[in-house]
Amino acid sequence: MLKFLTVVGARPQFIKSAPVSRCLRRSATEVLLHTGQHYDDNMSQVFFRELGIPEPDYNLNIGSGSHGAQTGQMLEKIEDVLRRETPDCVLVYGDTNSTLAGALAAVKLHIPVAHVEAGLRSFNRRMPEEINRILADHISSFLFCPTQTAVDNLVAEGINAGTYLVGDVMYDALTSSLRRAEDLSKILDRLQLEPKNYIVATIHRAENTDDPIALENICSALKELAQRGERIVFPAHPRTAARLEAMEARESLEDIVIPPASYLDMLLLQSSSKLIITDSGGMQKEAFWLSIPCVTVRCDTEWIETVKSGWNILTGPDRRKILEAVEWFSTNRPRNVLTAEDGKASDRITAILSQMSAAGQNCTYVEGPGVPV
Repeated sequence: MLKFLTVVGARPQFIKSAPVSRCLRRSATEVLLHTGQHYDDNMSQVFFRELGIPEPDYNLNIGSGSHGAQTGQMLEKIEDVLRRETPDCVLVYGDTNSTLAGALAAVKLHIPVAHVEAGLRSFNRRMPEEINRILADHISSFLFCPTQTAVDNLVAEGINAGTYLVGDVMYDALTSSLRRAEDLSKILDRLQLEPKNYIVATIHRAENTDDPIALENICSALKELAQRGERIVFPAHPRTAARLEAMEARESLEDIVIPPASYLDMLLLQSSSKLIITDSGGMQKEAFWLSIPCVTVRCDTEWIETVKSGWNILTGPDRRKILEAVEWFSTNRPRNVLTAEDGKASDRITAILSQMSAAGQNCTYVEGPGVPV
């Protein structure tokens, strides 16, 4: 039986790995390694519980730190686990430091790497996530792309072998969890929210949280919207909350900011909102699939399809542009979403990986969706 080792470490990776793990474990052995990059219960353990992810076989408890220190510690400890477990393949997800560390540790031990959500590009190399994506893609044996744009990006970089268009595993997670969120989450009652009568905001990327001017501009826009009578719900990432405290801005946002929300709570918050303001890649996609207008406080995005569809407006951390985008969506509604997703990306990934030889070096390609491109 093939053995796979999955590396996760941050909230988006827990979500992406859940449907793939369920499929993998039907016919293979999976060892789950949690780097501990996200360690707060609201950012970590609650996702394992709500998504039905088994307890990690390894938790490295790395925690926060500078990019170099965090990635270095992960590399050393992941390598020790790989030597002990000798998996046939290592799965990494997305674009975090956990992604890069897992891919580097595996490839240096000549273990094939499968990168789920490969090929995404914002073309902004000042973003740490962009560097992690590029490096992980160029050392992976299996590149599972969510969109044709992602495939095209890899082809433009000379990567053809091992590239597959499989669809988006986050859509798999959303479709399997939305009904549960509607049945189980009580967050609307707890916050006394009326569906389609509030805005959800999330800010967590370093380009916004580590730049006081950018963060102040975003907060100023949120405060002005609140003063205009908009109900704003702002689940604050721990790093964002710390930055707000340091700027002495938390008090002025006390009626807006709430602790991080669990996955099911966040799904219900999004699906019942009238608009989303975010810098999260995952939330841009979820908003698109849920037909919720999205204002992205970044100057670029790896999910260009959401912008082309009209459901997502890029404003950067510009107060005036944020307010203008919110105003535009108040009187304009894009066409309904026509998505190519079918909720079977995880099945395709598992089918491809199951064709690996026991030595973990070769793959007999399967026919149908998910064939090499």
